[in-house]
Amino acid sequence: MTPMLFRQSTQPLDDSVNGVANLGHALTPGQLDISHKVILYLEEVTVSFDGFRALNNLSLSIDAGELRCIIGPNGAGKTTMMDVITGKTRPDSGMVYFGQTMDLTRMSEPHIAHAGIGRKFQKPTVFERHTVFENLELAVKTNKSVRTSLFARMDDATLDRISHMLQVIRLHKVADRPAGLLSHGQKQWLEIGMLLVQEPKLLLLDEPVAGMTDEETEHTAELFLSLAGRHSLVVVEHDMPFVTQLGGKVTVLHEGSVLAEGSMRDVQNHPRVIEVYLGR
Repeated sequence: MTPMLFRQSTQPLDDSVNGVANLGHALTPGQLDISHKVILYLEEVTVSFDGFRALNNLSLSIDAGELRCIIGPNGAGKTTMMDVITGKTRPDSGMVYFGQTMDLTRMSEPHIAHAGIGRKFQKPTVFERHTVFENLELAVKTNKSVRTSLFARMDDATLDRISHMLQVIRLHKVADRPAGLLSHGQKQWLEIGMLLVQEPKLLLLDEPVAGMTDEETEHTAELFLSLAGRHSLVVVEHDMPFVTQLGGKVTVLHEGSVLAEGSMRDVQNHPRVIEVYLGR
């Protein structure tokens, strides 16, 4: 399927529950068009580094509101794929579209982030000397400086948004605690919350449960499942029980392209997946 570029409709604009245009509705410039229900589309994407193909004609699509897990051995191309989506790496060839009209290969990293794609790296990055609440406040979309954001009067809508997010990530009881004193898992949740208050349409999450306790991993699965439908999530992970708990479609990458795709049960029983990744 090739994206229908710059598709317009004469019907009036009516935002959906998810804050994006419904099927067939008119779009303003730069607005995310998911009229075909696909939020992310990669076709035959190739990236080479000094002759090594990190991505090799990679093609995949993510539906709006979908929770997709990406698995595969080290060197399969998972990180490079996320680098391409976020504009950090430019592909040698291929197409990468956010919705039907946004060509990510022609957009800068800041413009891609502003368009609604958030990325979380494996190691949490938070402002350790600031409280949990202040970290979320700083993350809210604003043109103000850090100092101004911290000391300016907060409007009711922003306060409500932060208070709600504290509940979602289960850090409401430690809202006044410096982020540096949080556990590893709590820091991961805080960073996820910092992304969510920016209202992304698509979240890219790199090994989010690495280093977590079993209880923290359980909560993270519950969190992601609660977000699916309101956000689209792409989770790169090596923890197979966690991937199984999330359910949904799993994509297996190998040598820069899709090796298999389907339910966790399907990919676990795939002969080539067993051979190159899961083991016999």
